[in-house]
This record gives sequence, structure tokens and C-alpha cells, in this order.
Amino acid sequence: MLKIKNYVKAESLEQAYELNQKRTACVLGGMVWLKMGNRNIMTAIDLSGLGLDTITETEEAFVIGCMTPLHALETHKELNAYTNSAIRESVRHIVGVQFRNCATVGGSIFGRFGFSDVLTMFLALDTWVELYNGGTIPLAQFASMEKDNDILVNIIVKKQPLNSVYLSQRNNSTDFPVLTCAAALIDGKARTVIGARPGKAMIVEDEEEILKDFVQMNAQQKKDAAASFAAYAAEHVSTDKNMRASQEYRSLLVKVLTRRAWEEIGGRAE
Repeated sequence: MLKIKNYVKAESLEQAYELNQKRTACVLGGMVWLKMGNRNIMTAIDLSGLGLDTITETEEAFVIGCMTPLHALETHKELNAYTNSAIRESVRHIVGVQFRNCATVGGSIFGRFGFSDVLTMFLALDTWVELYNGGTIPLAQFASMEKDNDILVNIIVKKQPLNSVYLSQRNNSTDFPVLTCAAALIDGKARTVIGARPGKAMIVEDEEEILKDFVQMNAQQKKDAAASFAAYAAEHVSTDKNMRASQEYRSLLVKVLTRRAWEEIGGRAE
């Protein structure tokens, strides 16, 4: 059972940050995962009054407030046009619309959950996070850090020429994913992310440069490169078992989803 002694609707980020420095304090976010745990919270901090629930597009980036609900990502035309609808695909299976209207992008990113479709998707983009105290840093760096008492303010997706795909495998359409895969060509450079391993999403480094110059390849070369990199990813991505799938099945999915993702990107580039 979740027990909260004091509730504070923050009037500023400074106030929220100061309150959050105590171990017994907690930022509420959308309250969809938090409420299912057993925890005693002395001070619950609500950021909903700070105007951090919008998506702003500039010439250089999309700036997504930490309190933006996942459904807003799903329905944002410009963001989905930029990502080839990969953003929509990454969230549309998460429980239901009512849930996605409550769950926030900030909660998904800050939580660094192993099952997070959202973290997998944003790691595949040129994404940065703005922290109240820690400044603006790459999401990949943030994802590898230990959780602390900072406040995640904005998620910033910098605009570059992009071709992206998001795929996932689920036992049921609204269940947690068995495995997630996001692939992207960012200004011609390949990036692949595998999540729900069931560990936290990770970027698969193409150390053998299998996908180098992917755009310049002909159709058959792209298919061969996709298959080769898929096999490479299956060998280098660590997986494990849980109640949803075995380790062997997840490793097979790494290979299958990675190949499909890069074949789709390759087909678009024809």
C-alpha cells in the first residue's frame, strides 16, 4: 500500500527540488506505477502546476515537458511525422488510452524501467534531458546514471535528418513487452536500441561497422547488412528470462526484430 503523509503542489522547480532532497520525499509524476508499490512517502511533490505538460517544436528541436502524458506523444502530428510514426508505435500498446493519458514521459524516462518502450524509443533518437540541477546531458548518459534526487524538467529531441522504426513483441497486445527494438538513421549514422531484455534498454554499438554507409547500399546489400547486423546484435545483447519469456526466445527476438527494423529502414530509402 502507498501511504502519503504530506502533499505539496510545487509552485516552482526550485521548491520541488528542495523538497525532493529528503529521502522520504517523492515526485509523483503520473502516479501510475508509484501507486502500485508499497511505500511510505513523507512528502509527495506534484509538478502539474508548472506548465511542464506540453510539446514545443522549434527549428532545432522538440522540447517535451516532463509532465507530458504519453497519449500526447501518440497524437502529436509533427513529432510523429519527424519519427516516421515510430513515437506513436512505441506507446500505442501501453495498456490503454486512459492509462496513457495519466502516465507521463518524465516518469517513464526518469524511472529507467527495464520494460520501458519510451526509454527504448528516445534512446534511438538524438535525445537530451534537461535536469534542474544537473543541466542538459545526453539521454544515453542519463540512462546509465544511478537514480538521484534531481528533477527531470524536459526531454529534448534535436532535429536531424532521421529515418526511424520501432518494433516490439508482446504476448498480449497491452501487456509488458517481451522485447523492444528501435532503429534509426540519424543524419546517415545508424543506431540500434534493444530494451525489455528484460533489463534496461541498451544501445547496440556497431563496432564492426556493418551498417556503415547504409544509405549508399543497393537493395540487396541493405538486406545482407540487415541480416548480418541482426546476427551481430543477437551475439552482443545480453538477455535473461522472466515470467514472460525465456532467455533463448529473447535472443532470437533480438535477431528477428533487428533484421526487420533495418529492412524497413532500407526499404524506405530505396
